[in-house]
Amino acid sequence: MSVTDDFGPDGVKCVVWDLDGTLWDEIAVESATDDLPTPRPAALAAIDALAARGVLSSIASRSAPSVLDRLDAVPEVRARFLAPQVSWQDKSESLRRIAKDLGIAVDALVLVDDSPYERAEVEALLPGVRTLAPEDVPALLAAFEGREVTAESRERVRRYRTEEARRAEGERFEGSREEFLRWCDMRLTVGAATADEIPRALELAARTHRLNSSGLTPDRLRELASSDGHELYTARMTDRFGEYGIIGAALVDRTHRADGGTPATWSVPLLALSCRVAGRGAAAAFLFRLMERAREAGAEEFRVTLRPTDANLEMRILLRQAGLRRTDATGTPTSTTPTATATAADSAVLGRTLQGDLPGSPAWLHVSDREDAEA
Repeated sequence: MSVTDDFGPDGVKCVVWDLDGTLWDEIAVESATDDLPTPRPAALAAIDALAARGVLSSIASRSAPSVLDRLDAVPEVRARFLAPQVSWQDKSESLRRIAKDLGIAVDALVLVDDSPYERAEVEALLPGVRTLAPEDVPALLAAFEGREVTAESRERVRRYRTEEARRAEGERFEGSREEFLRWCDMRLTVGAATADEIPRALELAARTHRLNSSGLTPDRLRELASSDGHELYTARMTDRFGEYGIIGAALVDRTHRADGGTPATWSVPLLALSCRVAGRGAAAAFLFRLMERAREAGAEEFRVTLRPTDANLEMRILLRQAGLRRTDATGTPTSTTPTATATAADSAVLGRTLQGDLPGSPAWLHVSDREDAEA
């Protein structure tokens, strides 16, 4: 796919680079010495420019695994790449492994490769992945020009490197998964978004897919967040390895009020979380804390707008586990067809009462309101 064909940079999280003929001119395994070929300065500059915009880089090369060992001996080059794959396996398989290791969707990858055959193999087996020839890289960079770069974006590469350290420590840890999570000392804080957090919330709305309830566009999110009766919440997380930064955003609509003026319902048109925290309980903890805050504010019902997609099965399971079920216009649970309850042609409202017991956050995760955390 050409870089100019329906190219949306918001969906790109990682650019995967071939080595021979792409990152450098020569063929590494044919070198007469252990020295690697000299990387093309333009390729390194492009990788650095992408990193400054929050886009990761990785490697997928059909070559001897020893090439990666040799690359480890050149730390100024190796440090630019996360989850590299160097083996004789198909490029499509390498991309699947990269996506899995990084915790992102395969469709969030772009492959840069000088070989038309390799690009065709990936396009055939991974039709959602965009492929580019090296000469298309300037156009790739141009697609990011003018795009807002948040502080979170600038820190993304460093945070993914920290994530590699977490994963390596988890592999060495002698104990259960839950024991490891407890040892990590994860702390989640929830609070109303400040002005400087809004760009990151908009970014989450645009870039997250696995843990995104509705796919609300950034423009619509910005419009709703500034309207009366709406408030934007964010979630931050840390652990013993460092800061995750802002990993969640939720827009709350409190315009549905009871006769006494108290918000009778908290509606959430968007709940979005970074895929970096998938599997650690952060999404559940954020959702459950919002439900608790709603009840503390006097609300009797909690609703979430859901637009099911192929990517957000994890979010759908979470909402069901939280006790949310499809509702009609009055909030009454129903088993009618999706079009009878949808807020749009492809979305629906899920809700539950806030009376009685609410689900609790995972035992290994410390959750607090941000005001309390800063006190």
